[in-house]
Amino acid sequence: MRFAVLGSGSRGNATLVECDGTRVLLDCGFPLRDIEQRLAAIDVRPDELTAVVVTHEHGDHVAGVPRLARRYGLEVWATPGTWKVTCASVGRRAGAEDVQRLRLFPSHARRLRIGALTLHPIPVPHDAREPCQFVFEGDGRRLGVLTDAGTVTPRMCDALRECDALLLEANHDPELLRSGPYPPSLQRRVGGAFGHLSNAQAAALLERVHHRRLGKLLLSHLSQQNNRPDLVRSAMRGVSSDLDISIAEQDSGTGWIGV
Repeated sequence: MRFAVLGSGSRGNATLVECDGTRVLLDCGFPLRDIEQRLAAIDVRPDELTAVVVTHEHGDHVAGVPRLARRYGLEVWATPGTWKVTCASVGRRAGAEDVQRLRLFPSHARRLRIGALTLHPIPVPHDAREPCQFVFEGDGRRLGVLTDAGTVTPRMCDALRECDALLLEANHDPELLRSGPYPPSLQRRVGGAFGHLSNAQAAALLERVHHRRLGKLLLSHLSQQNNRPDLVRSAMRGVSSDLDISIAEQDSGTGWIGV
């Protein structure tokens, strides 16, 4: 199993996970031409995708899903709450109601099977209708993906404890958020219980799930206004000095990363 982050941040998110010919795109917050170019950069054509899985309905995660799915006849997986709100917002502009191959699943589902991949949904506290994140399992390996959550929960930690690689949100530094350009209402949203994980929260989660087989840690969804890579790395190094740590960027992909 391997994965590639095609972009991560408030202006768009997408991650591709591949195992034995199955290619699942997790979220697509980019316009159609943009996601086509980002896939081409890792030598993947959109018609080679097996499915698109949506974590929640916010535009930086779902805005490009309807047009991509309709253009290439792709299967879309989402929770009922996520898709209902998508159709009411993004759908008016992008035609979400016209997606033909729609697969709905509850956020508390035990597992989803898509080709050679098994996905384990993780319900998360975020200001969306029915959001979830995932553990991807395939070829004897496990990749945990956890972004867009305002609070660390026991269920999240339980799900992520046996992962070989982890894609983890470290969105903001609280002091930079307080002194930054966001208005107070947005500061409260981002830093609240249904917002985004701070560096310290991400480090606390990592400490609870870290084990000797966890070899790769990719930090994602960093705020360009309210965080800095050096602060993120320092927080994570406080938990473990032997992890392979990297940071996903908004405007460039990571390339393929083996799990």
